[in-house]
Amino acid sequence: MLRLFRKILQTGIVTERVKAPSDAELEKLGIEIKRHIDKQFSGSIAIREVDAGSCNGCELEIHALNNPYYDIERFGIHFVASPRHADVLLVTGPVSRHMQTALLRTYEATPDPKWVIAVGDCAACGGEFGVSYASCGAVSNVIPVDMTITGCPPTPLALMKGLLGLMKG
Repeated sequence: MLRLFRKILQTGIVTERVKAPSDAELEKLGIEIKRHIDKQFSGSIAIREVDAGSCNGCELEIHALNNPYYDIERFGIHFVASPRHADVLLVTGPVSRHMQTALLRTYEATPDPKWVIAVGDCAACGGEFGVSYASCGAVSNVIPVDMTITGCPPTPLALMKGLLGLMKG
């Protein structure tokens, strides 16, 4: 155990520094999102996040949307536990064969009109997994997709911009 601690101390921090978005940029984007949500959804939009077989990198960025810095709920966006209450499905990862039926059922349980957003490179094109005996590949191979947000993983700001782009479109 001591050897492990020594190695950690000797190695130090090896992660990259991320340029945080400016508060003004975040606030401007949030206000524009809120304006579209007020007009199209009567004040709030509900998102159901579905992990179809990802590595959880995209989920970490999606969860960051709820932290005190981004606090996406102040703009009228909230996450729901049931697809029956959702306006948007946020799907991550290449769709594993084991999750294919669950994703289809979630899609069918979401009331119309609904949007589907494929989040991350794996959801957009299958990533390094592609189509195989264990993977259906991209989300669009299983259910219709309205928008893809690429990145491995996409940043919370990219997720917000993608959602805004879908509302504008």
